[in-house]
Amino acid sequence: MVLNFIRQLYSLDTLDTRFVVPATSPPKEALEEAKLDPAGPVPVKDGRNGSKDPENRSHPPLWNTPEFYFYYVVILTSVFFMFKLVLDVSQESHPNYPKFDHLLSDGWIPGRRVDNTDAQYGGFRQNIPYLFIVVVLHPILRKAYDSFWRADTYTQVRSSSAIGGLTMGLTPSAAADARMNQRVSFDLLFAAVFLAALHGFSAFKILAILYANYCIGTKLPRQYVPAATWIFNVGTLFANEFSDGYSYANILGVFLPSTVSEKGEPTSNFGHTLDSYGGLIPRWEVLFNFTILRLISFNLDYYWSLNTRTSSPLEKKQLDPSNLSERDRVTIPAKPTDYTFRNYFAYAMYSPLYLAGPIITFNDYIAQCRYKPHSITTKRTTLYLVRFIVVLLTMEIMIHYMYMVAIFHARPDWSQYTPAQLSMLGFFNLKHIWLKLLIPWRFFRLWSLMDGIDPPENMVRCMSDNYSVMYFWRGWHRSFNKWSLRYLYIPLGGNRGEGMWGKARSIGNYLAVFTFIAIWHDIQLRLLMWGWLVTLFVLPEIVASYIFPARKWKSSPDAYRWLCGVGAVFEILMLMTANLVGFALGVDGLKDLVRGIVGTWSGWMFLATACGALFTGVQFMFEWREKEKRRGIKMKC
Repeated sequence: MVLNFIRQLYSLDTLDTRFVVPATSPPKEALEEAKLDPAGPVPVKDGRNGSKDPENRSHPPLWNTPEFYFYYVVILTSVFFMFKLVLDVSQESHPNYPKFDHLLSDGWIPGRRVDNTDAQYGGFRQNIPYLFIVVVLHPILRKAYDSFWRADTYTQVRSSSAIGGLTMGLTPSAAADARMNQRVSFDLLFAAVFLAALHGFSAFKILAILYANYCIGTKLPRQYVPAATWIFNVGTLFANEFSDGYSYANILGVFLPSTVSEKGEPTSNFGHTLDSYGGLIPRWEVLFNFTILRLISFNLDYYWSLNTRTSSPLEKKQLDPSNLSERDRVTIPAKPTDYTFRNYFAYAMYSPLYLAGPIITFNDYIAQCRYKPHSITTKRTTLYLVRFIVVLLTMEIMIHYMYMVAIFHARPDWSQYTPAQLSMLGFFNLKHIWLKLLIPWRFFRLWSLMDGIDPPENMVRCMSDNYSVMYFWRGWHRSFNKWSLRYLYIPLGGNRGEGMWGKARSIGNYLAVFTFIAIWHDIQLRLLMWGWLVTLFVLPEIVASYIFPARKWKSSPDAYRWLCGVGAVFEILMLMTANLVGFALGVDGLKDLVRGIVGTWSGWMFLATACGALFTGVQFMFEWREKEKRRGIKMKC
């Protein structure tokens, strides 16, 4: 019973049905045909599907071979010592403990202090109780709003193929429009109140930016819209950063004469009064980056919709609008009448996804407002809630027993740590980064699922289950990756082109994409370095795939797997380097860490041992993906 529940809890379709339903398949039929529900695995015959592509063809399982029994021993031993090393340096008995003790707070676990040093996660952690209250109130208020307007009497949407598809005299299409209008009306009202509570009078600054972007997308001549949209929104990122959120005092100071007090000191103007009412989150510009992505999405979705005004893609393809595939929801434009400021505001400020995403496109939002996704069920959402609680408790236990974030903030004497301890401090620092991003993303996606909107799952795999730079990016902040592909990478040309020129162009596009991603995260040199390092580290992967193509190793699959494992070890080291630079230590901090690890012969010995352990872990990752192929699943990450 317990094992069955755990299997349900950690099934892929509990996380996101997109992992088991092809992007081009209508979800209702796909879910029914596969009989997908969290109670069972994905039923796929043999997992081979008759594929002729060697990359999609799975191999016999290796789990019960002597080779993998050896790997199990190495992995279990390594994991034990990895935790032990960080737990040891977090004890009060360690010589450096007094140097970071002041950064720790009293915890809720008896006898333990908590490392709440990270400001980003600390802010979220502090507000979790209030966020839970909002999450509970939001669906209750929506039901009350719908009940007041008696929405259930005219918004019951049936499939357009259903017999006698009339609801209170409305066609299925009209009922879907009514459902969308009802949802958007509530989203707009709730967003206005939510925005005022979060940002106070700064909400008017956000409204001004939204209106300016809307005018660019809908008023400018069509040929100027893409360039103007990108220039305006990237410019807004810089303006928000360097103006510190456009203080009303500074703005009004230009127009209002300054007065001087009796002591000769300048007095505050009316702008200071407005600035004092900044809401729960006065620094609105810090969180506005996610809204920027939605603004670009609306403008470009509207721009591309102008190409299809003469004919309806739904009629042309004879699609059921209540059962669109994920790709169709994203790519098929909304109706011309849907691109209004009302819908645009409701989408851009959609409360469950406003603060941290995941990102959903305008077309997808409108499609899901019309028809509730088939992927959302009470059971699946409940299991997703349980998974969120498990992840939250994992983070809580970790920061109560492992103080790597506080240690790095204190910058103690690194010579008092062994190379192994320094390495694990860096590794678990990355674990902390992974969890501090995973928890808010899952929380807000859970809220959205409870509200009837299904955005993509952002984190596909555990941080430790990545061996490729390109695959890593596909699975880390996945909704942003999908957004970048649709609105930036593909419009730039993607990876089209033959020969060296085509690859050079592809690398140039990668550089442009990751430069934007770095700027979007924060306008700092270390994040630009992160973006450029990620692009640089893609090169060895591309070169190796040319030098060692899979088709030439068909007769030696084990040798090819081991060869790929060696390359993957170096990819993992490069991934850790890039992410430590971008999100934890910066360049100088990384230099100190590397110097401490490889500054002695014992450090080099540890590095060689660690690479051997990583190799065994990579082989486990390879085989896990082969297992997914045997079940007919290819997650591309």
